[in-house]
Amino acid sequence: MRDYLKRRDVRVRLFWIAVLYVAEGLPFGLFSDVFPVAFREDHAPLSEIGIISLLGLPWTLKFLWAPAIDHFRHHRLWMLGADLAMALALGHLAWNHGVGPAALITIGVFTLLSSTNDIAIDGYSLELLEVGEMGIGNGLRIGFYRAGMLAAGLVLIASTYIGWRYAYILAAGLVIADGLACLAAPREQVRTAVDRQSLGQELASLSRRPKALALVLALLFGAVWLANDALHWSRAIPHLFLYVAVAALVVWATSLVRRDSHAPPASDGPLFGALLEMTGRPGMPAVFVFIVLYKLGDSAIGFMVKPFWVDRGFSAAQIGAVSVMAGIGLSILGGLVGGYITDRIGIYKSLWVLGLVQVLPNLGYAACAHILPRAALGAPIPLAHELLLYSVSALESFAAGLGTAAFLAFLMAIVRKERAATEYALLSSLFAVSLRLAGFASGFGAQDLGYAPYFLLTFLLAFPAYLLLPAAGRMLAVMSAESAHPPA
Repeated sequence: MRDYLKRRDVRVRLFWIAVLYVAEGLPFGLFSDVFPVAFREDHAPLSEIGIISLLGLPWTLKFLWAPAIDHFRHHRLWMLGADLAMALALGHLAWNHGVGPAALITIGVFTLLSSTNDIAIDGYSLELLEVGEMGIGNGLRIGFYRAGMLAAGLVLIASTYIGWRYAYILAAGLVIADGLACLAAPREQVRTAVDRQSLGQELASLSRRPKALALVLALLFGAVWLANDALHWSRAIPHLFLYVAVAALVVWATSLVRRDSHAPPASDGPLFGALLEMTGRPGMPAVFVFIVLYKLGDSAIGFMVKPFWVDRGFSAAQIGAVSVMAGIGLSILGGLVGGYITDRIGIYKSLWVLGLVQVLPNLGYAACAHILPRAALGAPIPLAHELLLYSVSALESFAAGLGTAAFLAFLMAIVRKERAATEYALLSSLFAVSLRLAGFASGFGAQDLGYAPYFLLTFLLAFPAYLLLPAAGRMLAVMSAESAHPPA
């Protein structure tokens, strides 16, 4: 009977993981797939549609306000509130769906709310799952997040038949349903607050601890860099980074004067405490580098795959059907299989095995680049060449799901549940930086080297992370022991 109840509890937890990640994937699908099409059909210039992509910045910077959710908790209420507010934003677009500043501001508010919803869902899920469920839990996260994005695709299809006003109303109804479903999830456990300082006490402590302050200033400098990458502040403010660096040095120099080794530790604070506590763990800097590098090979090829298809004469319809639609289905399947494997053999072994598997298709793309000649759009493509590229694309999508399941399980396993939302937001933002860097460099690499040598290089880029896998394994062991024997 006890085993039956345990299995039932596991099934209940996994059911809610599926529900929550549909609710997380839907808003992102609306942002990435629906809004650009709606704007273009309203005759928005391409420059204005490009601005929409910049409005996704909150997903990268969400670690800045994640501490508020950890501090006040009540994750389900955050989810409901964010979903209801997103529904209001969609309602505004339904009656004001033309182009212009008001629409852009509304979408900016929408992405801020969506990223806040993500923080709450991720934090809740991390507290809900047990260590042995991380693998299959992440497989479900990947699969049902994609299902939420596909639901946004249904809104896009519906717009053809019912018009944009009612399509936005349909989207608002789906988002409200998601919020109510999230509210119905099991109550989170009551946890003792780990913030033993007020915000004022934390800032006072930071002003007397130069080392801790340096880490915080580095984090804020990185946030400014990411924001500038999207918003191009430096065009309006020449020498922006010089000003920011000088201001940071002045603040840090002041802390040197006021240094006090007896000041309370800033890691007890509500704002930057999670960052300082994480970086203070033995071996954590090496783990941060591992997170940046682990999916570098997979990320570096991803941005160049579709241009490669185009340069080999494949049409947008072929790319959409095979690389996008079939690719999404195969990545969902890969995520589920990867989650199962991770639970069976453990996170550490999965990082080794699935990390290698996820970049093997890069060699397939290198072979395709060598075999398939450049062709103009509409030129006849031999069937053998089509089948070769379709097969490699299928393997790439499936393998990416495998590797992502193991990687996300690792990220979930090394955060402390007391500050799960903040710590996971920090780690996922660090991974987002890796994606940005890979995307930026990939165009130059493919252009200068050519597709075949560049795709081979992306395979080799996977291996530096393996030098740091032992550090990742030690961190897993430490956090596993801590979970088994939590401090009193």
